[in-house]
Amino acid sequence: MSHTLLNYYEAIERASADMLDAARTGNWDEVVKLEGACAVLISQLKHAAKEQSLQAEESKLKSRIMQRILLNDAEIRHLAEPWLDDLDKILAGKSKTLH
Repeated sequence: MSHTLLNYYEAIERASADMLDAARTGNWDEVVKLEGACAVLISQLKHAAKEQSLQAEESKLKSRIMQRILLNDAEIRHLAEPWLDDLDKILAGKSKTLH
């Protein structure tokens, strides 16, 4: 039954990879949509984890999956930084002037 927990981790990883693909193409609406899907999966995982646990080998696989998710997240954040900087300037009243 613990295989179900791995299914959640794998689904989160797939969504994370899809988010990265969308971020690379500048499709931020898709990133936000997929982020919502990840939030639902994480909530479901938390609930399932209360009733199940992973075996030692499964925990190792979970760690590798989590590392890939974190790498995807770091790259997404890196891609989003210029956009976030622009948003900060706009909110601070220092928007860029386009010529």
